[in-house]
Amino acid sequence: MADLFTPLEMGRLTLPNRILMAPMTRCRAERDGTPTPIMAEYYAQRASSGLIITEATAVAPEGIGYIYTPGIWNDRQQAAWQHVTEAVHRAGGRIYCQIWHVGRVSHPDLQPNGALPIAPSAIAPEGTVYTYEGPKPFVTPRALETDEIPGIVQQFADAARRAIAVGFDGVEVHGANGYLIDQFLRDGSNHRTDRYGGSIENRARFLMEVLDAVVQAVGADRVGLRLSPVQPFNSMSDSNPEATFTRVVEMVQAWPLAYLHVTRMGIDQPGKAGPFFEPLTLKKRWPGVFVANHGADRDTGNQWIHDGLADAVAYGALYLSNPDLVEKFRTGRALRAPDPKTFYQGGAKGYTEFDD
Repeated sequence: MADLFTPLEMGRLTLPNRILMAPMTRCRAERDGTPTPIMAEYYAQRASSGLIITEATAVAPEGIGYIYTPGIWNDRQQAAWQHVTEAVHRAGGRIYCQIWHVGRVSHPDLQPNGALPIAPSAIAPEGTVYTYEGPKPFVTPRALETDEIPGIVQQFADAARRAIAVGFDGVEVHGANGYLIDQFLRDGSNHRTDRYGGSIENRARFLMEVLDAVVQAVGADRVGLRLSPVQPFNSMSDSNPEATFTRVVEMVQAWPLAYLHVTRMGIDQPGKAGPFFEPLTLKKRWPGVFVANHGADRDTGNQWIHDGLADAVAYGALYLSNPDLVEKFRTGRALRAPDPKTFYQGGAKGYTEFDD
């Protein structure tokens, strides 16, 4: 019977275990989006994971929404990422690059030439964004023109090519947590009347075009997808999340992807993002490898696999302060508690160095 320590075939990889490192923004890149040497050390420390999925990495300058977050749209960034992949592979690990565009979750201070952020519709999220000058309220984004969308699709494909060229084992398309792809998927943020709005199929069109372009660029067996059906973060909602994401998962089956990664973020706020359903029920709709995320410890992860709710489990916060999470799960050693004060700071403390 499979558990967290059972090997797993995933795309072109054979994972030695089913304990994945979830993508987590840590804000340790240079201001221009170039990865730093400490990032190579950070990921290499966690190479015992079945698969590392990097922090979200912007496909274009317009895709940036947080300070000191990395990109993979130019040669300098690409060269710096190669140090990361080489470090992880030397340590015996496997690593995918999560590629994203934040869409409306940005600010003119973070955009080229102070432009407005882009989105499917001119609807601002609530709250503030942290700029290099401190927190500022979100602005109303500019709705994309229909003829602009193919160019953004191409940015995802170009980023995927760059990722594979520098040694990443694959890419994860970030379709979750209120960023650009998710903004198209959910009807709370997508009020378009062209072919990218209205029906579920139309709202999913942008995602389908991105997946098609990325798959053509690097191969379906090097591509994963992340979704967050009940996540209200970034003012996200949908009138019928279960219907929307059930149909999206059915449509995504057009490609034999390496995996589908579904996060349960939002389960602690049932109903805030729309009528609640359990995201793990999407497993029965997906014929390939299904990765579950959020709310699991070792025992819960094993139970999900045992019950057929997941093939692998991606762990987030536990990996921040426990680079050796796999070994601690294996031996039952106590876990080090994460320190929120170090999550988004730029130094080694709480990132690669710990007090005990």
